[in-house]
Formats: sequence, C-alpha cells, structure tokens
Amino acid sequence: MKILYTAEATATGDGRNGEVVSSDGVIDEKLATPTELGGPGGLFTNPEQLFAAGYAACFHSALKLVARQDKVALAEDTTITTKVGIGPNDQGGFGLAVRLHAHLPGITQATADELIAKAHQVCPYSNATRGNIEVVLTTSV
Repeated sequence: MKILYTAEATATGDGRNGEVVSSDGVIDEKLATPTELGGPGGLFTNPEQLFAAGYAACFHSALKLVARQDKVALAEDTTITTKVGIGPNDQGGFGLAVRLHAHLPGITQATADELIAKAHQVCPYSNATRGNIEVVLTTSV
C-alpha cells in the first residue's frame, strides 16, 4: 500500500487518565476514564469517544464518495452516528463493539441500505475493523 498521509499522536501521563497530543498540536486533549469503567469521568474525552468520532467522520466521507460514484445526491443533513462500546473479551482482555447508524433523508430505504453497504467496503476504519470488531450498521431515511 502506498501511504498518502500519516497521522501522529502521542499519549502521556496515566494512560486513560493522561493526555493525547497530535504532532501538529491540533489535538491536545486530556483524558479521563468514564465512570462506567471505574474512572472519574467528567469533562475529558476517552479513547472510545475519539475512535467513535474518527470512525463517524471517515465513514461519512466514504458514504459521500460512493453516493457520488452512484450519482445519488445526499441531503445536507445526512448524518453518521457511531457508538463504540468496550467490555471484557474471551481472552481476558478487552474488546470493542461498534454500532454505526446512518441517517440519509430524501432517498429510499433500499438506496440508503445499498450506499451504506458500499461505504462499509470503502471506509478505512471499516476495513481495519472487519473480522476484528463487531460492527452493526443501521440506516434510516
């Protein structure tokens, strides 16, 4: 694979209660373990929120690409909402599960389902998670 872009970020401090900073300084976030995982929670982000945000944005771009290729006009209020869950796995560690919901107003349900399936084949996050993380796709119009 020919790499077109590389993102870089560094985590410091106490892991989930530390900080993450991108090499260009655009991301500079304090982290806090959610209360559901025994942490302090509060006004700081966590790795699952960052993953959900990245996956949602990436999938939205993939959706726009396949819609353009299929000559389907997407409404401006099209949205992708991604939920990333974390919990214990069978190997004694932790795993992730993703629920991705696409809201595509103004097109038929059949077209929405077709576009989402195609976007799931194109999206780099979907390709990275395939076979490793359960990803459930849903759509509404």
